[in-house]
Amino acid sequence: MRRLPSRQRGVSLFGLLFWGVVIAFTVVVGAKIVPTVMEYSTILRAVNKVAQSNPATVAAARAEFARTKDVEYSIQIDPNSLQITKENDKVKISFAYEREIALGGPVFLLLKYEGESK
Repeated sequence: MRRLPSRQRGVSLFGLLFWGVVIAFTVVVGAKIVPTVMEYSTILRAVNKVAQSNPATVAAARAEFARTKDVEYSIQIDPNSLQITKENDKVKISFAYEREIALGGPVFLLLKYEGESK
C-alpha cells in the first residue's frame, strides 16, 4: 500500500501577518478607549452621589459636583454642562459629552457619552 502525501495545514506567513496587524490594531484602539469608559463610569458615580444627596438648588448641585471633580482627577467635564432638573421632589442630573481619539493621521474615533442619575 502506498501512502498519499497529506496536504500541509497551518497558517501562512501572509495570514500570520494579517491577523497580527488586526489584533495589534484592536489592542491599540482598545487601550485608547478604556480611559474614556472609565471616565464615564466615574462621572456617572459622581452624578448619582450628588443626586442622592438631594441638593436644594441647582447651584448647590453644581458646587457639589465641582468638589467631586476636584478630588477625581479623571473627570474632565464642566459642572456647568450638567442638566439639573427636579422630578417628584427628587433631583435628576443628566449629562452628555463627546471624546475624540486620534487613531493616526487624519483618522479620528468619535465617542459620544450620555447618562443620567438614577
